[in-house]
Amino acid sequence: MKIPTGRMGLYTLIPLLAIFFTAWQAFSGQGGVVATYKDATAPVNDAARIDAVIETPADTVIARTRYQGGMFRVESRKDKMERFQCSQCHNNKTVTAAQASAMAHGDIVLDHGGKQKPLNCFTCHKQDERDFLVTEKGSRIDMDHSYQMCGQCHFRQKKDWVGGAHGKRVANWAGTRVVKNCTACHDPHSPLFKKRWPKTYSIPLSK
Repeated sequence: MKIPTGRMGLYTLIPLLAIFFTAWQAFSGQGGVVATYKDATAPVNDAARIDAVIETPADTVIARTRYQGGMFRVESRKDKMERFQCSQCHNNKTVTAAQASAMAHGDIVLDHGGKQKPLNCFTCHKQDERDFLVTEKGSRIDMDHSYQMCGQCHFRQKKDWVGGAHGKRVANWAGTRVVKNCTACHDPHSPLFKKRWPKTYSIPLSK
């Protein structure tokens, strides 16, 4: 670079030096390039994170599962079940209504587990405490946390769900993450989605 000389060169050089000095002064207050880079690559600090503008939905519960990104919430389920609490009928009282079972559960089609290993009601439902689900080891699971039940067999899908690659986010990219429960999309008694044509499609290029 050729340094300008003479009076005209001085008039050119002074503004350039002023711009350089102003930029250096502004940038040096940030601690320099190294400090700026370290701040940009520092781990996320949950305590200093800005809260989301959108309020967290009320019908959610804190997920009872480990996640490297921190706490997240799941849509509740019990408040969306038409016949909960189950113990209102499943108790020690004698059932007097005719065909009570058909009236309460006649619409349920159990198609879960396949022909080789079909499931029955008490594979998932706790027989002596009907308001809860039950694991293979006999531990009870709250209905709002049914993903714990699903994850026993569908562990790969649960891992993707926890990480955000499976399922649907309800609210918030900033702040507390809220996602749908497994049973919000899958019928727990018949979870497999039936084959169907897509609702939208692209016209073939040949036409």
